[in-house]
Amino acid sequence: MLRAPVHIAPASIVRAGLCIGCGSCAARPQAIPEGDAAPVARMRLDTLGELRPAAATSWMREGPRDFARICPFSPEAPDEDELADALFASAAHSDPRIGRFERAYVGHAAEGDYRQRGSSGGMAGWTAAELLRRGLVDAVAHVLPVEGSRLFRYGISRSPLALARGAKSRYYPVEMSQVLREIRETPGRYAVVGVPCFVKAVQLLRREDALMRERIVFTLGLFCGHMKSALLVESFARQLGVAPRDILTVDFRLKDPSRPANRYTLQITLRDGRLLQRDWFHLIEGDWGSGFFQNPACNFCDDVVAETADISFGDAWVEPHASDWRGTNVVIARSPELARLIEAGIAQGRLALSPVDADFIARTQAAGLRQRREGLAYRLALRTPASRPRKRVRAGASLPWRRRLIYRARAAISRWSRPLQRAALALHAPWLYGAWGRAALAVYQGLAYGRGRLGRALWRVPPLRPPPDGNGQGVD
Repeated sequence: MLRAPVHIAPASIVRAGLCIGCGSCAARPQAIPEGDAAPVARMRLDTLGELRPAAATSWMREGPRDFARICPFSPEAPDEDELADALFASAAHSDPRIGRFERAYVGHAAEGDYRQRGSSGGMAGWTAAELLRRGLVDAVAHVLPVEGSRLFRYGISRSPLALARGAKSRYYPVEMSQVLREIRETPGRYAVVGVPCFVKAVQLLRREDALMRERIVFTLGLFCGHMKSALLVESFARQLGVAPRDILTVDFRLKDPSRPANRYTLQITLRDGRLLQRDWFHLIEGDWGSGFFQNPACNFCDDVVAETADISFGDAWVEPHASDWRGTNVVIARSPELARLIEAGIAQGRLALSPVDADFIARTQAAGLRQRREGLAYRLALRTPASRPRKRVRAGASLPWRRRLIYRARAAISRWSRPLQRAALALHAPWLYGAWGRAALAVYQGLAYGRGRLGRALWRVPPLRPPPDGNGQGVD
């Protein structure tokens, strides 16, 4: 962990487990020690399936000159409150859970097939396409499926048709360095779509760099539970009895009229044309809240809803919406211009949205907010004061015993799932990870939900009731 006045550089952020792999640093002009050749940084997957900057030792020790101010997990960078206060100073509402905003909604895109193609209600795709249609942007940077060594990468789309390829959630590591370099090199107005820490990285770049501030005119945020390692897809493949190299593409949330939206179905398309499907809850990692293959930096994130984005989108994980297989969004409009764009869509009958308040949004993301507030406070309390990253949440360990054990179990699963999966593959013993994963999941679900013999025994000890604001995803 890091706190100023430690020298903040790519190497120290990676070493502290705070690199989310966004690629912002790799897209910047390089910091070149005197007398050294210019190093070139690239983002590469490490052995644990996480994207990390890779460059000459001199660059890793120094990084770009403004690195400490542009890394989203740097203790010297402005936090989400400081950024949002400057970006949305005149916002009509401010809430400590979801930030500053003009209006909030629940519903879906009524126009076209945006809802059908998206993982949720289609609102992120509709909004990005509308920005292109109105000529408010020339291009959108977003995640696309690709062929090659990685399944997904950031790319740039310049038409609504091209944009449609990027629909759906992608639980896979991606980075922005290539598209940020393209934005720098190619004049135009751009929108960038990303999870909260990626949007924060973009806003920090815009704060430091006048050219990026001029060209990136909108940011679209996606609510986030946590980022996953590439090893998640490898594990899915082996549980379905196929080799990871045989995978062509993955649909992490296939929509099924016979299943509610919060019961995910995985679909893998193989290179030979076969389709394989599996209910997430029949996979070792199917309980999202257990934290399998979570990026370590996510343990120290306190933004669920992309508080620095001009507009952000999430799933409406409350009833009756959570049971609607077609998917339903919650939307937070922070930019007045995008709030007007949404209102126009509603007035024209192109969007089926109803206004909601901050309390409603917070209920839909209750488990994620609990993990990033209560859980983060506890994780910070486990660190020595000198090793705590600077966050908006204060350290605190005053929790019931079962809540503390839940957070410890989640942290242990997050920490050990990646190296154990890698070790099992190296030893040609996939059963090793499988046995550990099922046992770890049983312990976690026993603590969180009272499942199994262990869970029933533990839940005889107070507190007996689960939190009343669960989101229906099996995420506590």
